[in-house]
Amino acid sequence: QVQLVESGGGLVQAGGSLRLSCAASGSIFSINAMGWHRQAPGKQRELVAVITSGGSLIYADSVKGRFTISRDNAKNTVYLQMNSLKPEDTAVYYCNAEVLRVGVVVTDDYWGQGSQVTVSS
Repeated sequence: QVQLVESGGGLVQAGGSLRLSCAASGSIFSINAMGWHRQAPGKQRELVAVITSGGSLIYADSVKGRFTISRDNAKNTVYLQMNSLKPEDTAVYYCNAEVLRVGVVVTDDYWGQGSQVTVSS
């Protein structure tokens, strides 16, 4: 099995910064894309940022220029540096990873447990 464990959420004032981390562990052969999504109360889950195994980046328009996604392949970890936070960034943030497990020929998607990020005005 594979587990994704997140850390780094919390409460911050508008304009502040937070860094989320998500470490994958278990029977991992390789990881393709890793990313972050978020879900605000009463809203659907939305993509925030994605980084592929080759380093290509995708960002939601709402976070471009403020958030930076990165990964450490040796540690199977993805990060989300969030700067210039706004109250509308308040949400539960979920990491996900497209994982190829040892002995398996197709990839599966795995999700973290979710991290609350609250930005006060």
